[in-house]
Amino acid sequence: MKKESKYRGKDRSWEVWLQRAKSNLARAKQGRQSEDILFEDLCFDAQQAAEKALKALLLYLNLDYPRTHSIGHLLSLIERRGKIPIPQEVREAVTLTDYAVTTRYPGDWDPVDEEEYAEAVRLAEATYNWVLEEIKKRSQFHSLI
Repeated sequence: MKKESKYRGKDRSWEVWLQRAKSNLARAKQGRQSEDILFEDLCFDAQQAAEKALKALLLYLNLDYPRTHSIGHLLSLIERRGKIPIPQEVREAVTLTDYAVTTRYPGDWDPVDEEEYAEAVRLAEATYNWVLEEIKKRSQFHSLI
């Protein structure tokens, strides 16, 4: 009988979160395929990709995740409770949090330009890839990832 890892979550729901993160990242990376698509909405997808990937890692580590859009809070939980050091590039993803609320709805903020959008996608992709690597380090099975 195989010994069960302390990782990989009790119900493997982390896999669904990772799949959703991958979907959000793919949508964000598609870019403005028409003028009707706003950079703000693509940045929201970038934020969601990072958020869902981090929540997947928390679940993989058998840690609860809070109902929050705060990338900084999720990173803090991973670092403190998961005992995983956060690389600087991933720490920079805290800037994505603004896209979860502030720019998601019409309001008093500067429009997102193409350069800012590209940076949001870069940070989301770096976060997603880092989560994949952290899971791979702790897993014997790489079929999903």
